[in-house]
Amino acid sequence: MRFDTPATVNPIDQLKVVGQPIERIDGPRKVTGTATYAYEWHDSKLNTAYGFIVGAGIAKGRIVAMDLAAAEAAPGVVAIVTAENAGKLGKGDFLAATLLGGPAIQHYHQAIALVVADSFEQARAAAQLVRVEYAEEQGAFDLAVAKRTAGPAGSGSADSSIGDFDRAYGDADVSLDETYTTPDQAHAMMEPHATLALWEGNNLTLWTSQQMINWGIRDLAKILDMPEENLRLVSPFIGGGFGGKATVAADAVLAALGARAARRPVKVAQTRTLMFNNTTHRPATIQRIRLGASRDGKITAIGHESWSGNIAKGLPENAVMQTRLIYAGANRMTALRQGVLDLPEGSSMRAPGEASGMMALEIAMDEMAEKLGIDPIEFRVINDTQVDPENADRPFSRRQLNECLRTGAEKFGWANRKPRPGQHRDGRWLIGMGVASAIRGDGSRDSAARVRLDSEGVVTVETDMTDIGTGSYTIIGQTAAEMMGLPMSMVAVSLGDSRFPRGAGSAGQRGANSSTSGVYAACMKLREAVVEKLGLNVRDARFADGHVISGDRRIPLAEAARDGSLVAEDMIVFGKLGETYEQQTFGAQFAEVAIDPYTAEIRVRRMLAVCAAGRIINPRTARSQVIGAMTMGVGAALMEDLVVDKRRGFFVNHDLAGYEVPVHADIPNQDVIFLDETDEMSSPMKAKGVSELGLTGVGASIANAVYNATGVRVRQYPVTIDKLLQQLPEVN
Repeated sequence: MRFDTPATVNPIDQLKVVGQPIERIDGPRKVTGTATYAYEWHDSKLNTAYGFIVGAGIAKGRIVAMDLAAAEAAPGVVAIVTAENAGKLGKGDFLAATLLGGPAIQHYHQAIALVVADSFEQARAAAQLVRVEYAEEQGAFDLAVAKRTAGPAGSGSADSSIGDFDRAYGDADVSLDETYTTPDQAHAMMEPHATLALWEGNNLTLWTSQQMINWGIRDLAKILDMPEENLRLVSPFIGGGFGGKATVAADAVLAALGARAARRPVKVAQTRTLMFNNTTHRPATIQRIRLGASRDGKITAIGHESWSGNIAKGLPENAVMQTRLIYAGANRMTALRQGVLDLPEGSSMRAPGEASGMMALEIAMDEMAEKLGIDPIEFRVINDTQVDPENADRPFSRRQLNECLRTGAEKFGWANRKPRPGQHRDGRWLIGMGVASAIRGDGSRDSAARVRLDSEGVVTVETDMTDIGTGSYTIIGQTAAEMMGLPMSMVAVSLGDSRFPRGAGSAGQRGANSSTSGVYAACMKLREAVVEKLGLNVRDARFADGHVISGDRRIPLAEAARDGSLVAEDMIVFGKLGETYEQQTFGAQFAEVAIDPYTAEIRVRRMLAVCAAGRIINPRTARSQVIGAMTMGVGAALMEDLVVDKRRGFFVNHDLAGYEVPVHADIPNQDVIFLDETDEMSSPMKAKGVSELGLTGVGASIANAVYNATGVRVRQYPVTIDKLLQQLPEVN
């Protein structure tokens, strides 16, 4: 099914099941421990062995010698895989780092060997006996230094120039020129990267933790130089990913190599310590923002430059992309630069680009509003635009940013905010409010599904779409139920298997809208097959209450499959509406903080997110996604910082004891409001994504609230006690 004209009235608009806050259908399996995650595939018949990864002890250089004798002689050891005996390995399309290093070392803790043994404990013990001699080289580990020689990021559309920025900025009545920094951040998802590999002849099956099944198949086929049709990836449940499990990582490749060497199935999990340096992370940024405006608050010049670092051929952190779209202004400039660093690879992490970029841009907007003497919300409203600021002929499909800001201001009590910093107290606490806009692209992708109607009237949906805790099972089930006129109890959903039709996958906020649209397309075909089988009029047939209704005829849906199951498969193929209309999601983030004037302790008291993100397929699971994103934003604002050892080139705090993330005591009163919105340009579902929108802007809203409470402007994230103490106002 092609989607190249705006959606009209269709079966989804009935909203009998879609749009309802239905509980997760996979929830009972998760809370009872019967949902099988990657490391939990246990079958005694498989005679599974266990692999333990050896990580490099240097950040840059070469392996001179590797002594495996003691490890090979250790109890239970079956095989040891290294780059020397693994055979020639190719490269996938997504990651730049080699997943099995040697002799060259690209980053600290890069996997250089896998020790396979009968038990995990034996493999771990033997891995400690591997002796490696290195020739260490001087590496580049400091972004501030790499910035001096950084060049264009090469991402195609990263740089932009509209009008005459330099002239407009120089002529502006009021101007701002500030630099902001964001640190390296870790995904720190609950479930570690893990894989069980099984060879059956030339066919390889991986039970793994994978967000994008089709990317994993593509990359693994290239790395192992084998046909895609000989590969199977199974990933029905994923314990969080945030982009860090977008494609196959070292555990998957090494499990496959280990299983081939050991001639038996091999299970590999990356240890928590290893994950911080041997998987991807969000790269640090240095961002310079310049704003020029007239006295009435109209932006006349907006410039955003960002620098990040990565290994050679790694992706940049595109922190300027949202600045090209979110506010009006005739004279504009963005530039993205990247330096080469010998740190672990940087790559996608929840809302890559916008999350970092909005942390800077939305502080700058507050600073500019203060210079102009305009309320921060009014300043944003004044500079709204209903068309792409770089192309006036390209309107937004739907844009309710102003409505998000206005609604949030009313619900949050913005009128009670003291505009002058440091003026609101509650006992000894300094109180402040902050706001930030939010934006994230609606990245729809082609997505397929297969639906099957059996003689009991049950509809089963199959697609390789994944569920990383987002609620994919439930919204896919809701879509099929709505389309076929069934209760949720009559729908079964199977996900995360490469033998199923290729879905959109969980990345880029594309999953919900794209995967449900694929199910919509498949169900439309099934509806046609049912109507034809029952001999009904296709033009007036309705599906409701487990029946097909046409004229005065009312036939049970199961009747169509009396002689055998009916199967339909289709793919939603998105046309050029995304080129004609700029498709984005919008929101507003509000935060209230309390700060102890003696100790600079920061407490986030309450938060509110207002989101305009198309039709909300399931308000319960969508709210959960936004609450989780807001919590992640608290971490980004106040805690998260992968500390770089600039001498040896590794992340020092590489465990969950040292890398701080929010815990229950840090979580304030959080609320979410979804504006009533459908977007006919986005898909037949008229929906969009929301999971990453909930993160963008959160950090800045908290930083702005800290300023409102104290008068201390922190432009270097995270906003920690040490950055406040020396500048706090004297206590009266």
